[in-house]
Amino acid sequence: MSLPVLRPGAAVEKRRSQRILLTVPIFVSGIRMNNAPFTEHTTTVAVNAHGALIRLREAVTVGQLVKVTNIGIEEEVVCTVDVDSGEPDEPMVGIEFAQPNARFWRVSFPPLDWNLRSPEAKQVTKSSLAADKPQLAKKQFPRSDAER
Repeated sequence: MSLPVLRPGAAVEKRRSQRILLTVPIFVSGIRMNNAPFTEHTTTVAVNAHGALIRLREAVTVGQLVKVTNIGIEEEVVCTVDVDSGEPDEPMVGIEFAQPNARFWRVSFPPLDWNLRSPEAKQVTKSSLAADKPQLAKKQFPRSDAER
C-alpha cells in the first residue's frame, strides 16, 4: 500500500489538521449512478479532524455524498468524496466531513505546528527504551538431581 506523496510545500499549507495512520472499521453507504444503494464494510487508512483516507472498492466520484459509520461507536456522519486514488489494485478515496466533527474518530489530534522535534515529542533513547520495557522476574526452578 502506498500513501499519496506530498511534495515539500505543495499541499502542506492547505492541511487543516494532522493526519494519523489509524485503521478504524467503518461502513460506507451511498447511491450508485444507477440510483441503486450500496453499503461496504471497509477500514480507514489515515484519519484527521476533517475526514479520512479510506479503502473503498465501490466506484464513487469526487463530490459524491456518502454516509460513513464508525462501527466502534455506532455513529454516522455525512461526507463528501474529495479525492479518488484511481488505483484499481488498491482503491482508496479521501472523504471530508460535511460538518466539522473532530471527535468522530475518538482520537486527539496534535496541533498543526507539531513535529518530531517539538519539545512535547517523546525522545527515544536507550535508557527510555529500557525503562519502557517490562521487567520479567526470573523464575527459579529446582535443580535436577544431576546438578545437585
